Amino acid sequence: MQCKPLLNLGLVGLLAIAGSAQADMPSVHLYNWSDFIAPETLKEFQQENAILPVLDVFDDAEVMESKLMAGRSGYDVVVVPDDLLPNFARAGLLQELDRSKLPNWSHLAPEVMAKLEANDPGNRYAIPYMWGTTGIGYNVDKVRELLGENAPVDSWDLIFKQENIAKLSQCGVAMLDAPVEILPIALHYLGLPANSQNPDDYKQAEALMKEIRPYIRYFNSAKFTTEIANGDICAVVGWGGSVYSAKLNAENANNGVKLAYSIPREGAPMWINTLVALKSAPNPQPAYAFLDYMLRPETIAKNSNYLGYPNGNRDATALVDERLRNDPMLYPPKSVMDNLFPLKTLPLKLERVRTRTWSRIKNGT
Repeated sequence: MQCKPLLNLGLVGLLAIAGSAQADMPSVHLYNWSDFIAPETLKEFQQENAILPVLDVFDDAEVMESKLMAGRSGYDVVVVPDDLLPNFARAGLLQELDRSKLPNWSHLAPEVMAKLEANDPGNRYAIPYMWGTTGIGYNVDKVRELLGENAPVDSWDLIFKQENIAKLSQCGVAMLDAPVEILPIALHYLGLPANSQNPDDYKQAEALMKEIRPYIRYFNSAKFTTEIANGDICAVVGWGGSVYSAKLNAENANNGVKLAYSIPREGAPMWINTLVALKSAPNPQPAYAFLDYMLRPETIAKNSNYLGYPNGNRDATALVDERLRNDPMLYPPKSVMDNLFPLKTLPLKLERVRTRTWSRIKNGT
């Protein structure tokens, strides 16, 4: 039999005082991907700045986009994929950043800022948070067993040549469920513009994808990290940071799965998750305090270490875990960076073409 503990009136009083102090504290309202910030970051920001961070999360960029486009969301700072920036800027949702309020702006990496200009000309609205590439994650031993020592792991031929993917299908091939990434990859592989606005180009990409569709086990952006770490699949077109996490998980489990990640030599997408301040931000001063805090090298390095992705802060690199920063597939050399292409939101008519094309590919129709 358990006894119910007596209520500690002293503790209740302390909690009431703490709750009252928080109620009087200025706040900053944040909207971010689920589990996309280091756990200690918000607590440390609050302790240092006496500003209460209030975090809402999303798992789908379309949900975030719809919420913001509806207006007056109540958020101050939002994490936005760079391909959505032009739409938000045209809609008047974004606040042009006042760099005089961001003394840590000087830490940003010029090469990342140059890439970001494809979707934010002049770097007017967005601060790079985490960035990455979409490439090929693979099980080293299984790929070697099926395709030999000279398997083209540094080329999209590994996936798009039918004779290769047919063999790999024996151990399982997966792809992101992401038309905005996979179709540009297919177009680029065919020598066409990755963000083409020609509907006929999508017919060619569709034909290529349908040739390999029978050999793709599934399209899913969530479960491949666990499955490739466990050895349930042996190749995935996925995000570099997620493959890196899978690699660490396999090593920690000591399950014999040896994983690698390749940015194919033909080129690959580079995407950037950015921090923006909304024009309708109800707490503009706390918003700038939070943005400048996230620009600190030590702050953003902690987030890279937690998430397994590179950040856009030049002076944070030395503070990132050595294994992460020395991995050329996550922090690629200039020759590889130069070969990365941006992802872009297309005009509505072309977005419909892309969506319908993807639906036919996934359904095999």
